[in-house]
Amino acid sequence: MLNLTPATIISRIITLTIAFSVHEFSHAWTADRFGDDTPRYNGRLTLNPAVHLDLMGTLMLLFVGFGWAKPVPVNPYTLRRRSPSAMMWVSLAGPLSNLLLAVIAAIPLRLGLVPYSASSGRLFPTPSGFLLEFIFVNLALALFNLIPLAPLDGDKVAEFLFPPPFARFLERIRPYSPLILLALLFLLPYLGIDIVGWVIRPVITAIARLLLGV
Repeated sequence: MLNLTPATIISRIITLTIAFSVHEFSHAWTADRFGDDTPRYNGRLTLNPAVHLDLMGTLMLLFVGFGWAKPVPVNPYTLRRRSPSAMMWVSLAGPLSNLLLAVIAAIPLRLGLVPYSASSGRLFPTPSGFLLEFIFVNLALALFNLIPLAPLDGDKVAEFLFPPPFARFLERIRPYSPLILLALLFLLPYLGIDIVGWVIRPVITAIARLLLGV
């Protein structure tokens, strides 16, 4: 279990409520723009967190570091009839929305509008502590979802952008992708091999430094 303080838990609950809702709404809005009314028909074209959040997935991410929201239903056949790249853009919209949220949260810190102060030892997070948590969680969600394994968004993004041999490889391993993902997230780290962390953490740190100007 992650080492969480009361201030971190409060920050993360607010952050995940916003981040998951915006992420899933972005999928729904993009699909709707490409002419697929499936998300609208299922009531997903909204920012209402109650529609998007999965209780177990949110609690898992809050306390374990891995979780999920309710996936937005789309009709890939409708999307592909509209545009060959439509499914890729629908998938990419979620991670891009989290990146945009991180950029917005970094602006008051970058401009010095919010002074840095630690949240450690406090019941409630300081403004800067909340914004930093918001930035790092959204960057983590954006990058994690770009891993090219189903059911993550990166699967469809890579399928469109990468050469045909790689797309065929993804198609072959797709039935086993959730098991591969679980092994990467739990089994290998238990054995001291944290591939996901080794790849994603330095990128998160680099982007955060760029956004914050430090």
